[in-house]
Amino acid sequence: MVTKIINEGIVEELENWFDNYLREFKSGDPGWQPNIILKEKHTRMVCKEILGIGRKIGLKDEELRLARVVALFHDIGRFEQFARYQTFVDRNSVNHAVLGVKILKENKVLNRLDKSVRDLILRAILYHNRFALPKKESEECLLFARLLRDADKLDIWRVVTDYYHQEDGKRNAVIELDLPDTPGISNDVYEDLMGKRIVDIAHLKNLNDFKLLQIGWIYDINFVQTLQCVLKRGYLAMIRDVLPKSEKITEIFNVLQAHINEQISPLKAQ
Repeated sequence: MVTKIINEGIVEELENWFDNYLREFKSGDPGWQPNIILKEKHTRMVCKEILGIGRKIGLKDEELRLARVVALFHDIGRFEQFARYQTFVDRNSVNHAVLGVKILKENKVLNRLDKSVRDLILRAILYHNRFALPKKESEECLLFARLLRDADKLDIWRVVTDYYHQEDGKRNAVIELDLPDTPGISNDVYEDLMGKRIVDIAHLKNLNDFKLLQIGWIYDINFVQTLQCVLKRGYLAMIRDVLPKSEKITEIFNVLQAHINEQISPLKAQ
């Protein structure tokens, strides 16, 4: 493993750089502040989630430190993205993972690290928002990419379920990806989920489709420990509560529940 080169002092230096980098965005347009703060909190929560999963699967201290760095910088491109385009929708602006890697390279943020460690971090960040992970990649890099993708989803579920169930009912187009709140669901989204596939973002037509896309992330969970967190926190039930009551929605959740049972059952039998 290449992770032994990252000590606690280096992690603290990187966290300080992150804090300083965010100051310019926090002091910018006051109208940006809620969404900048939203992403800052998300980053810190993903750091927490990745450590939680990492400990449960038995990672060593040096591996956990690398996981923290990967999580810390996974969305560093989001802040520049929002400052430029006032959106977090990549297809309407820029791929935030690619932008994040560019920012880290231009600012030489990771230059204190060994090249092999630096490259692993950048690749894990680059992969975190892809539809699927590359098949030709080292097992070490894929481990951290999988950890990041799971941790990222866990906190996005927290963000969206809090948002859907907020008492004031205020809408935030940034969270909703600028999608209209119209009735029904798209047939393409239904077919994706019935086929136990992650929803293709190109199939999204409205807010209900976006909620179903979030439900479909269950098919891209890498660790049973992550799935246990999802069930314990009730994220899926909370999203179902804000979806229309229909036969198609019921069918989707029946297939989803069968998939979850398949994943959890071997663990219960141990």
